[in-house]
Amino acid sequence: MHKAELTLDPAFAVAPVHRRLFGSFVEHMGRCVYTGIYEPDHPSADADGLRTDVAALIRELGVTTVRYPGGNFVSGYRWEDGVGPKQDRPVRRELAWHSTETNQFGLDEFMRWARGLDIEPMMAVNLGTRGIQEALDLHEYANHPGGTALSDMRAANGSPDPHAIRMWCLGNEMDGPWQLGHKTAREYGRLAAETARALRTAEPGLELVACGSSGRSMPTFGAWEAEVLGECYDEVDFVSLHAYYEEYDGDLRSFLAAPADMDRFIEEVVATADHVGARRKSSKKIMLSFDEWNVWYLSRFQREQAEDPPTDWPAAPRVIEDRYSAADAVVVGGMLNSLLRHADRVTAASQAQLVNVIAPIMTEPGGRAWRQSIFHPFARTAAAARGQVLRVEPSAPRHDTALYGEVPLLDAAATHDSASGRAALFLVNRSTDTPMEVSVDLRGLGGMEAVSALTLSDDDVYAANTADDPDRVALKENKDVRLDGGRLTAVLPPVSWTCVELAGTAPA
Repeated sequence: MHKAELTLDPAFAVAPVHRRLFGSFVEHMGRCVYTGIYEPDHPSADADGLRTDVAALIRELGVTTVRYPGGNFVSGYRWEDGVGPKQDRPVRRELAWHSTETNQFGLDEFMRWARGLDIEPMMAVNLGTRGIQEALDLHEYANHPGGTALSDMRAANGSPDPHAIRMWCLGNEMDGPWQLGHKTAREYGRLAAETARALRTAEPGLELVACGSSGRSMPTFGAWEAEVLGECYDEVDFVSLHAYYEEYDGDLRSFLAAPADMDRFIEEVVATADHVGARRKSSKKIMLSFDEWNVWYLSRFQREQAEDPPTDWPAAPRVIEDRYSAADAVVVGGMLNSLLRHADRVTAASQAQLVNVIAPIMTEPGGRAWRQSIFHPFARTAAAARGQVLRVEPSAPRHDTALYGEVPLLDAAATHDSASGRAALFLVNRSTDTPMEVSVDLRGLGGMEAVSALTLSDDDVYAANTADDPDRVALKENKDVRLDGGRLTAVLPPVSWTCVELAGTAPA
């Protein structure tokens, strides 16, 4: 058995747990919207056509923010197509995902859905095929109180109160050659700065996100962030990061280490942003919005597209409906740890996507909805992480990986809420074949008792949930957790994610 140790002490805090870290992403792609969150003919649909069975799972998941409406989709989107009487809305070709967009779900429907779930919207504007004026028009429609053409149109469409959207993304993945309206860093940086200035003129208190690289492996990574922020540093609050990981050629060891690459990605973007700030002699710190992250078997999708390129234009086709395994869920748990570890700079994040498309929630048209394996670490972390993120420096064995070099076998994050006395530990055993005993010194937290210890693991690391077997991969009580004299010990199975929740005990 491997052995590891770590210490929790509230004196060593990283940053508050930002609720925006537990965001998600809804794009008009595949079945995320249509037959995902919106299906008027479904038996569970409410008066707005929203699936209430899916809504119940979203509440359980604990999603706090949702980025909308894309994604690649937004770079060709005309927002005005999706408002007003549904019978008058135009049907359009959707070029990003080669499908047909019916526009039966748009901004007002999204806002009613988000408001009903107490979700904060994060709105993306089209800076691919459109620009400053369209962004201003969308803002006027969404946020202006009334008395203008577009705000009065919103009221006439059934939303008399402003939508009051605070966070706005200035385009999507503009560094990517696949993106409609792809631009150089200088072109995009100038457009982002000009759009940001215009939006702030309309409403000074907005929070604005500039596009960073769409991946750490992009050939322009680093230089893109430096040049873009060189143009718009004073005008924006965030720079975005996107990262997806998958298991290649049976290399499970590297796959489980993917969150270490996520750590490096974050730290490199922070260093680049701070370098731009230093050059400008600015005291301002750019925050990071990790507004696309997940496990995605992208190479499989690309291979399928190359072998059988789309020729028709279906509405809501089945696109990248990955079925997630126990191993995938463990990696997602590690990615959540990475976000928590960097909460001093990553203050917003969106797992991509919410329903059906590389998603924690799956549905069938007219039928059932169920939790994928990756649902569980997200939901548990969103529920348990409160207060301050604590700095954790585990002492653990290390091993080599083909893709990410040497990494520790234990991946750990922790939080502590001084107001309630509660703490939480999030632990990943990256070993593919050996359990790990973890010893945790809790004396700095005072008297504690273990409230809950739940582990996600499976003898078959590739087991997955289905509509017929929705609980095949789920959290189970870990009975190998002990707390004695201010020291907690836990045994973690190989390829596992564990959440231990603790509560302060009353003094004797």
